[in-house]
Amino acid sequence: MLSSSSENETKRAMKSRHLAMLAIGGTIGTGIFLSAGLAISLAGPGSALLSYIIVGVFVYTVVIALGEMSAMYPVSGAFSVFGTRFVSPALGFTLGWNYWFQCELTAAAIILQFWAPQVQPWQWALVIIIPIFLLQLVHVRVYGESEYWFALIKVLMIIVFIFVGLIYDWGGIRGHPGPGLSNFQNSQAFIGGFANFSQTFVYAFYSFGGVELVAVAAGESARPYKSVPRAIKATFIRIILFYVLTILTIGLCINWQDPTLLTAGYNSDVTASPLTVIFQRAGFGAAVHVINAVLLTAVLSATNSAFYGSSRMLLSLATSGQAPRIFGWVNKRGVPVPALALSLAMSFLSFLTSIWGEGIVFTWLLNLTGISALLVWGSIGVISLRFRAAYKAQGRSLSDLPYTQPLFPLLPLGVVVLAALMFAAEGYSAVKEQPFDIKNVIATYIGVVLYIVLYAGYTAYEWFALGRRQHFVSLIDVDLDGNAVWKRGDGARIRGQDELEGKEMEEMEGRKATMSWFRLLSKVREHVY
Repeated sequence: MLSSSSENETKRAMKSRHLAMLAIGGTIGTGIFLSAGLAISLAGPGSALLSYIIVGVFVYTVVIALGEMSAMYPVSGAFSVFGTRFVSPALGFTLGWNYWFQCELTAAAIILQFWAPQVQPWQWALVIIIPIFLLQLVHVRVYGESEYWFALIKVLMIIVFIFVGLIYDWGGIRGHPGPGLSNFQNSQAFIGGFANFSQTFVYAFYSFGGVELVAVAAGESARPYKSVPRAIKATFIRIILFYVLTILTIGLCINWQDPTLLTAGYNSDVTASPLTVIFQRAGFGAAVHVINAVLLTAVLSATNSAFYGSSRMLLSLATSGQAPRIFGWVNKRGVPVPALALSLAMSFLSFLTSIWGEGIVFTWLLNLTGISALLVWGSIGVISLRFRAAYKAQGRSLSDLPYTQPLFPLLPLGVVVLAALMFAAEGYSAVKEQPFDIKNVIATYIGVVLYIVLYAGYTAYEWFALGRRQHFVSLIDVDLDGNAVWKRGDGARIRGQDELEGKEMEEMEGRKATMSWFRLLSKVREHVY
């Protein structure tokens, strides 16, 4: 566990079911509900589906590579800590701060306007931010439990959506003839050639953003050596069911020229989710408000996860000396309050949506987070290769690892190669887009600029301020023992000290919670009688 002071630490209080449900639906939010429409309207349903499949395979290989390290070293900083430990401090610093710059509040304001269009998005943002922030202040177990039920609601809603959408598309609803395969016929499946197809990748990156949250949450999981591998398997279900089938259903039911889909223009407005539109067209008008309420729950969940992930990442950066020390302070309940407060302050950037127009800011945030996600995922492939190289250089046995990725080194090598190819495709589409607009190029590469500035800035700081001349960590000097919670020695399994402390903390916190409720009920009973 990461210790931020001599007294207080984060708590290993999340159970396996919390982590598994977090993997399945914890970060489903803005991307699949909003940017999926952008991808279809830009390049057609066939291109969008193919893009989501390619990125889905890419992301799953990232999760496998990251899961191998997270099961052995479950720390809140996850890939940021791994970057510092296995490659270089500059890479860890870059990945940590890159991950921190994420926000999910824009979509929630959009969905709430479905009921009250006269209320400004920034006003809705206040309604959303405060309760989520207060929820985060309670305890990590409260976050885990709330995310479990939030994610369950999203899972059930998307399953119902897929069934209703496919039945509607096949003409199974009386009085509402479905489009069938018409949206994939007459050259409508692939629009705009390779240039438009390449642009859909950024929407897919944005949709899949957050799959790495499982690794971040492993730092507060009671039994990471079991829960992390299970969560990795759940991620595959999430990719197939919640992304590939959802994008297929939307493409079948809504034509790429339909005005209800989000458009990529800089002067456009962000409208209702394609999921809501399909329920309306299927004749479930009375259920539209229920569906939109579930969508709101989904985005609140994603916002909740974004607060959790950003605060824990900032905590990790502070404890490793890559952020001001104040953000490493943790209260007695294991909550990093200063880190959470700064994440709250940054979330107010969503107010810009009501100043400059939702479409403009949404498009720029989408490009920033999408390309940043690609850079982070590609970096994880490099980290995985360095981790295994250090393991081999120090003569360690792979049997020590609670989870071993298959087909090594093909998966991490594939991650690096695919990341490079998709990044090149993004650049090609930005340059080739007609008419040429420099704003499109800037929007595409803004995430790269942030990555380079962070990496170069910290490298310069190391060189001039710290006098550190060795940039990369030597394979022999890589720390392979710190934070390890599960090892196998002499043929016997030995539970690490962190895991035992986590189990004791979990039981202790449960007893404290039970006693608190018992005392409260006792006082009420005394007053009544």
